[in-house]
Amino acid sequence: MAKKIRRVGSVRNELINKSREAALAAIQIFNNPSITFKSESYVVLMIIAWTYLMHAYYRGEGIEYRYYKKSGTGKRRRFDRTRHGAYKHWELERCLNDNSSPIDRNASNNLRFLIGLRHEIEHQMTSRIDDFLSARFQACALNYNQYIKKLFGDGYSIEQHLSFSLQFSSISMEQKEMLEEQPDLPANIKGYIQDFDQNLSDDEFGSPSYAYRVLFVPKIVNKRGQADRVFEFVKADSAIAEGINKEYVYLKETEKRKMLPSEVVNIMQSEGFNGFNMHHHTQLWKQEKAKQPHKGFGVEVSNTWYWYESWLEKVRKHCKQNADKYREV
Repeated sequence: MAKKIRRVGSVRNELINKSREAALAAIQIFNNPSITFKSESYVVLMIIAWTYLMHAYYRGEGIEYRYYKKSGTGKRRRFDRTRHGAYKHWELERCLNDNSSPIDRNASNNLRFLIGLRHEIEHQMTSRIDDFLSARFQACALNYNQYIKKLFGDGYSIEQHLSFSLQFSSISMEQKEMLEEQPDLPANIKGYIQDFDQNLSDDEFGSPSYAYRVLFVPKIVNKRGQADRVFEFVKADSAIAEGINKEYVYLKETEKRKMLPSEVVNIMQSEGFNGFNMHHHTQLWKQEKAKQPHKGFGVEVSNTWYWYESWLEKVRKHCKQNADKYREV
């Protein structure tokens, strides 16, 4: 029995150490300016880190985290194995789904987002998603540090390795528009993000455990020694935050504008394309297969399809390219 207990402890410690090593590798890769394949590497390594973390927790709690079937009158366990005989352990999503999971809902949402993102990026190459998803990556790292300390002790902390990405140049209006539109964001990734976020409540979407968003503002002081910190955190309902809201302009996430097909047609007609009608609109979205989720052109709400402004721009471009057809004299 003592030998078995030592074995459990040994494997558990190895899982913790491997988990921590994978997390540190993910963070180091993401912070390396010479690496361009950041997000993809980060997602894969952090999922491995969290999986090992969960396995270590379940092993310590005596919870079976291997797949098995019960057979025979005594309901003997028959463990599932790979082609080469290794046990099939739970993947991260199965770990999160178990009633014994110690991970809170918002941190779980963050991980489920990364799991789905991995499914998208493992099938094709992506580009320029680092900045767009950095808030969720930051939340994942902070959540990991919180839970490895909570479950196994402060000695496993990785907080000394966590860092913030700072931008030392101001954001022009052109850059702001690029950030909002994300023209280079792959369509499948854009569609996945929109679908996932639509299923979250406002509280879940706004949780720092799901996406860690930081607002940086210039700090103006008159005394020496008061401006020695690059940034500081303030509560959303504080007097400082209210002053920021009034005195500074910053990027804020808002609900996307949604339009019925008739509104899209009316807008085009008001812009001079009088010949563009509902029939033409229907032909266009069917030709473009625009209602496929990964396209990111719209969303279905209560069995009614609504178009986003990205689709309006697509229609506008189509009308301009076919102005002779749609402009009536």
